[in-house]
Amino acid sequence: METAAVTDFVQSNVPEIILLIGGLIALLLVRAYLKDGASSRYKAWMALGVIFGAVMILLSISSYADWEMNVSVVIIITGFTLIIRPFRDVHFAAIGALLVMALVYIFLGGMAGTQLDFIAQGWPRVIGAFAIGAFAYMIMNFVEAIIKLFGKLLNWWPFLLVLGLICIVEAILMFFGYGSLYDLISGAQ
Repeated sequence: METAAVTDFVQSNVPEIILLIGGLIALLLVRAYLKDGASSRYKAWMALGVIFGAVMILLSISSYADWEMNVSVVIIITGFTLIIRPFRDVHFAAIGALLVMALVYIFLGGMAGTQLDFIAQGWPRVIGAFAIGAFAYMIMNFVEAIIKLFGKLLNWWPFLLVLGLICIVEAILMFFGYGSLYDLISGAQ
């Protein structure tokens, strides 16, 4: 096969290839997790899943208009599932709130010599940064709780197994011209 033919094949079958690779990564993740959830092989598959999950989401967002909606949805769900897996126990709200507090503290320090000079120094500056950081924490904690709720479901290995199988079946159906799995079930094609 020539390089031009391979390039043309890849460009004309992007969603199928993404689904196939994402489904295989999901199945290999489940296999590695069930074999030994603390192994370096599992961690390597998780790292690959994060990278490829990000690629899946980026390609789906940039190309969704050219793809069927249900295919884009499966790709985005799979990508999110692969990305969220290693981060399910990280407390992002606290990290984000500390970042906001530091940025507000710096911003308030830049207000020295203005009409708001009283808040640019000393305890008012610390209290202001802490209050805005606490407010940011409340919002981020709420968002984090919602994401983790879906993350718990998406990180459940039977769900990941089914999602991986759906991706592979969807890719195979699309490669052979049967449309998506949804089309086959609903009788649209």
